[in-house]
Amino acid sequence: MHDPFEESLRDLLKSSVSSRDDGEALERVLKTANRQVGVGALFSLMGHWFEALLIGLNNGAGHVTPVSRRTSSPHSHEDKAD
Repeated sequence: MHDPFEESLRDLLKSSVSSRDDGEALERVLKTANRQVGVGALFSLMGHWFEALLIGLNNGAGHVTPVSRRTSSPHSHEDKAD
């Protein structure tokens, strides 16, 4: 199985070697790899944050329902006790 990310880095390294020395080419490839991995990690972090936010909202939604202090009749508590 071929990894497109790895192939793009190999192609970048091969194209850089012809015009620059090996150290600069490797540095350029590693910077590109770090940038792409960092962006992936950032999106993963944002996804986990969003999931945690939705879980928190879902669990807390029952606690936000409005409660009326008015009763339908003034003796409603007395009727239930009997």
